[in-house]
Amino acid sequence: MPFGLPNFGELLAHARRGDVGLAIGVMAILVVLIVPLPAWLLDLSLAISITLSVLILMTSLFIQAPLEFSSFPTLLLIATMLRLSLNLASTRLILGHGHEGTAAAGHVIEAFGNFVMGGNFVIGIIVFAILLIVNFIVITKGSGRIAEVAARFTLDAMPGKQMAIDADLSAGLIDEKAARARRKDLEGESAFFGAMDGASKFVRGDAVAGLLITFINVIGGIIIGVAQQGITFAEAGHAYTLLTVGDGLVTQIPALIVSTAAGLLVSKAGVSGAADKALIGQLSGYPRALGMSSAVMIVLSFLPGMPTLPFLGLAAGAAALAIAATRQHAEVAAKTAAEGVAERIAAAPKEEPISESLKMDELRIELGYALLPLINGPDGSDRLTDQIKALRRQIASDMGFVMPPCRLLDNVQLQPNEYVVKIKEVEAGRGQIFPSLYMVMDPEGRQIDLPGTHTTEPTFGLPATWVDPALKEEAAIRGLTVVDPATVMSTHLTEILKANVADLLSYADVAKLLADLPKEQHKLVDDIVPSQINMSGIQRILQSLLAERISIRDLATILEGVAEAVAFTRTVSSIAEHVRGRLARQISAANLSPMGYLPILAMSPAWEMAFAESLIGDGEMKSLAMAPSKLGEFVSTVREAFDDAARMGEIPVLLTSPGTRTHVRAIVERFRPHTVVMSQAEVHPRVRLKTVGSI
Repeated sequence: MPFGLPNFGELLAHARRGDVGLAIGVMAILVVLIVPLPAWLLDLSLAISITLSVLILMTSLFIQAPLEFSSFPTLLLIATMLRLSLNLASTRLILGHGHEGTAAAGHVIEAFGNFVMGGNFVIGIIVFAILLIVNFIVITKGSGRIAEVAARFTLDAMPGKQMAIDADLSAGLIDEKAARARRKDLEGESAFFGAMDGASKFVRGDAVAGLLITFINVIGGIIIGVAQQGITFAEAGHAYTLLTVGDGLVTQIPALIVSTAAGLLVSKAGVSGAADKALIGQLSGYPRALGMSSAVMIVLSFLPGMPTLPFLGLAAGAAALAIAATRQHAEVAAKTAAEGVAERIAAAPKEEPISESLKMDELRIELGYALLPLINGPDGSDRLTDQIKALRRQIASDMGFVMPPCRLLDNVQLQPNEYVVKIKEVEAGRGQIFPSLYMVMDPEGRQIDLPGTHTTEPTFGLPATWVDPALKEEAAIRGLTVVDPATVMSTHLTEILKANVADLLSYADVAKLLADLPKEQHKLVDDIVPSQINMSGIQRILQSLLAERISIRDLATILEGVAEAVAFTRTVSSIAEHVRGRLARQISAANLSPMGYLPILAMSPAWEMAFAESLIGDGEMKSLAMAPSKLGEFVSTVREAFDDAARMGEIPVLLTSPGTRTHVRAIVERFRPHTVVMSQAEVHPRVRLKTVGSI
């Protein structure tokens, strides 16, 4: 029936849902504020209020951490609203039917009034006032202050805790799932203590409302009983006071229980475990304190007028606890010591296998003790390690493969400010830097006239001076180059790596580069490896390119060049030269001048003929057999040509024929290692050329 009422089964099904049930309960509390309750329903509601308060207290005692009871602020609001609504309902019954007798507001209120007051309403008023003072001034005020301070400190510490989580995640100590869980706990903790700060005001307001309701019920009840119902003042005072005090007690006792639960909850921050285990474990953690307490109680038992038996009994109990705690601590200490000995035995250094001594660091930097602040500076920064990380990314981008990790070690045999760079345990460069000074250089290569320690820049051998940081601004104003110590070392390391990058490319690196190629390139690899060329051959080709600082990042083009070359030659040098031709665009672009042209020094036909006639042997055995005098003449001619080009402001490449390029390069790299030697096949057709001279 589309317009019919739902049947009882449907209503019950909806009520079983948690959200619908909670909504019905809250609406029922609000309805009680408006609709009068009969006495029997008020008794049931008061029993529910007391049971709910006890349940909240027990939950607060048994939880392990405050966040396990994060719904406490919401429960506190609901419990407070329930008590206030029942207060209003009982007020209606007291003022409307109080003249009928002490059972006018139900048996629960009557029982509390008779039991506590014992027939004397003055006693009841005093007990009620004391309960109100304890709840309002002691428990509620203290727990509210704890919640306020906890909320403030939690919010202040939140950024630091968030940074600690991010740092642990970056360091690999935790994974993303654990970091997400810790962030959620941090947010929950902040929201919980903030809500508890506000929820404590509910209890304080409840206590004030209870006091006002009691005062109104007593005065209003006496007026109604005497003026309207016609009973005597004594009868009205007895009946209405008993009902009012009973009503106050039956609402304030649950309020006191909930306030105690709130105090336990907010004061539990920093204490893990259930309240009994945490408190007993900490109170019994110091046997001497228990022993001293026992001694004090023994002294008190012998004071004149003091009851001896209770104090002696408590003293005996405290002494027994002290003895038991001492034995337990001794057992724990012995067990811990035994575990420590077992761990030390298990962790005792074992004799390293001889094979461990065969391992070597592919890249290592050894530092003098004065350079250790570059690794862990007093400000907490890792300046050198950060620059090495950036250097690895730069070389990966520039050269096409990831260099091995760099190991940093201190070496007491070095000078305090000295460092050594080793590649595969062999020294590749060394220098001297001063962590607290700055290196200043003249861009034109002249000596600096600033006061300081004159030295030579370790990377390019230019004159430089280490100056005090106070002279840094003056040097910058003069147009001089100012470099910090970590940058000096990282620049030196960069040049060393680029000069030795071919030696760092291992067989495993080549295998990983090929495995990391896109899937569409794997077919090409399968076609040539190992049927046409093995992995070692590809490694030698890549090493020959890296030796002349040619990036192997475009590995797909390199493999295509290899696939073409293996069709007509199997010599690695010939394949490498063919691959260089395929990389003509890349090689030409890498050597362009700032004006966008390629400056070249061309070898004359005479020298080309001289080199061609001096070649002997075939294939891989081909070598250069030129007379020493002729070689000396060639070296002098090349030096003069490049010096002339430098005076013109140009940094040209040496252009040769494809057949002689490798042999010319082998000679030139001995006295000009950074000079680029290209063949005509490596010049891209669309590159603008500028001939700055000839040899």
